[in-house]
Amino acid sequence: MNSTTLEAVGKRYDATLMQHARRKSWAALYGIRERMRPGISEDEAKVEAAEVFRELGTERLWHPVLIRIGANTTKTYREKSDPTVRLGENDSYFIDIGLVFDGHEGDVGDTFVTGHAPEQRACAEAARTLFHEVADAWRTQGLSGQALYAFTDERAQALGYRLNHAVKGHRVCDFPHAIHKGGDLGALDSTPSSGLWILEIQIAHPSEPFGAFYEDLLCHETGTRHAQ
Repeated sequence: MNSTTLEAVGKRYDATLMQHARRKSWAALYGIRERMRPGISEDEAKVEAAEVFRELGTERLWHPVLIRIGANTTKTYREKSDPTVRLGENDSYFIDIGLVFDGHEGDVGDTFVTGHAPEQRACAEAARTLFHEVADAWRTQGLSGQALYAFTDERAQALGYRLNHAVKGHRVCDFPHAIHKGGDLGALDSTPSSGLWILEIQIAHPSEPFGAFYEDLLCHETGTRHAQ
């Protein structure tokens, strides 16, 4: 399947609306962050997330909201969380949401820390650093999707973390992108186009039971660096 087919979009696709969905999705993620508190469970956090989505006028979810706390932050999207885990006073968690605004898909994720947890904080910052390094390499070198994830692995090791190789990024566009079957970014053997692919970074501490996650739209607009 050629890159043109892999990057097919629907008749409603509008690059401006993709950026709108991106901005609204980041607003939703930070709205959830404001409701996170020590003692909350992942299921309770998802209830809070649903309220945030309603307040922002989200049309629908295109993938279920994912909130991972503590040791669950090392698990991939398809792995089940330990439901007994609750957010600690000195802990970390990540949020991964896929929302639809004006018929276009947003997909963002970031990791946050409560209290005094310097190792978790460093891990969260490393995930952000990796994302921006890899995105910059795409912008300046025109790397293929495969090359981007090879570079990600190299840089993750240099920073002292393990890259989760099951997380490979994916397509987005006007909803539903799934009809175009774009596949994984990490399998793309050509240079991905701007505004159509989500770059996902998930890492884990080499010996401790926590990790970090960051994702955003791969686009020429660099935007702001989201931080704790």
